[in-house]
Formats: sequence, C-alpha cells, structure tokens
Amino acid sequence: MTDIKERVAAVTGAAGGIGLGIAQRLARAGYQVIAIDRDHQVNQAAAALRAEGFKAQSVVLDISDEAAILRMVAEIDAQHGRLDVLVNNAGIHPKVNGERNSFMKMTTAQWNEVIGVNLTSAFVLCREVAPLMKRHRWGRIVNMSSRAGRTLVDTAGIHYAAAKAGMIGMTRVIAAEVAPDGITANCIAPGRIVSPMTDQGSAEQRAMLVGRIPVGRIGTPDEIGHVVQFLASEDSGYLTGTVIDVNGGTYMC
Repeated sequence: MTDIKERVAAVTGAAGGIGLGIAQRLARAGYQVIAIDRDHQVNQAAAALRAEGFKAQSVVLDISDEAAILRMVAEIDAQHGRLDVLVNNAGIHPKVNGERNSFMKMTTAQWNEVIGVNLTSAFVLCREVAPLMKRHRWGRIVNMSSRAGRTLVDTAGIHYAAAKAGMIGMTRVIAAEVAPDGITANCIAPGRIVSPMTDQGSAEQRAMLVGRIPVGRIGTPDEIGHVVQFLASEDSGYLTGTVIDVNGGTYMC
C-alpha cells in the first residue's frame, strides 16, 4: 500500500470556494496537492498551505484550454511520476443581472462556454490522467456535479444543468471502464455551499433559498472537502460510479 504522503492529488477550481476547501482538506490529510485555477489567487492559496507545513503547489491554467491541460499533465508526470487523485471541481455559471438566462435567449457561444469549462475539461483531464493511475493500478476520480444535475433547480441555467447532469453520466462510463485497474470514479452533487458563485443574487433571494434547506443553513466548502477526502482514501475502494448528494436534505424535498 502506498503511503498517503507519496500520493499526489490535483484539484481544479482551487483558488476559492469549494475547490479551496477540498485542496485544504487533502493537503492536511497528507496528500501532495496541486491546486489548479485560472485565477492567480490560487498561488496564494497554495502558498498558505505550504506556510502551514503541507505539500502544495499551484498551476494557473484556463481549464477550457485542452493544449494547456496536456502540457500540465505531462509536467505532473515528469515531476511526480504519478497522479493518484483527480478532483474535477472547476465550474462557472454566468448569469444576466444575477438571474439565470432563459434557454430561449441563450446564445450558442454562452452554451459552449459553460459546457467547455464544466464538462469538456473534466473529460479531457480524466482521459489524460487515467493512464497515470493505471500505471500504479490505483486511482481516485471525483467529479463535481450539482443538485442542478439531479433535479430542477430554478436558479440554474440550462447550460449549467446540462453540464452537471452530463458529469454524472460521464462518471458512470469512466467508472465501469477503469474499475479493473484499481481506479474508482464518483460524483458529488452539492446543494447550496458557501462560495462566490452562490453569493450571487440579492439578500432576499439568498434568504429564500436558505429557507428551503431542511437543515436550515448553507453548507461549507470544508464539508464537501470531507466527502472528497473519503472518496480519495483506501476506505472508498468498493464505492464507484455513484453520486453522493451533499445538500442539507434539499434533494429529498
């Protein structure tokens, strides 16, 4: 069994919000963390973890740039010779004046932008990273879906909902293909979690949304990070192709 301190974990969208919470959880659990984001703030996030004594590095990357992904994976392979955990968390949800854009008014360019960042980038990363995991016959892929990928969410645009539903279907196919190689692939579907994305909208809108959550509060990035930490562990080896809903009970309502 490989020592956890030798395992390398990459987290996309790690400059803040859920991604930062995941990166912090994994680093503090002993993984060597590669924090990836197009926002240069990811450099400060990784530096803060190193200041705490953890192993962390940052990569500033536009996750929708396939050529950049290929270069990054090659660099990770050259530097570490492995990538054990991949967390596809990066995502965007552009809105118009704080509101979701009607599908009848949405342009193809707007659709392609969200599908490219939220779904295609995850496909490319899974495709490129799986051979590194197969080499060691062990790996953990965690893809971030959303409650909007599970059911109707009235604040989610059609492009976002389609990408997050697609993430679930994609994960199942990947899970089936890589299972014989000791690799698992699972989805997490968060509900409302504290992040810059969920801070959009008016105070009245946010209060209304909280009122729909049975536990009576918004979740935290660390709570998502805790679930990712489990899925990245040895203990999750019999769990693959699943969706874990983390939403304070909203999905059951």
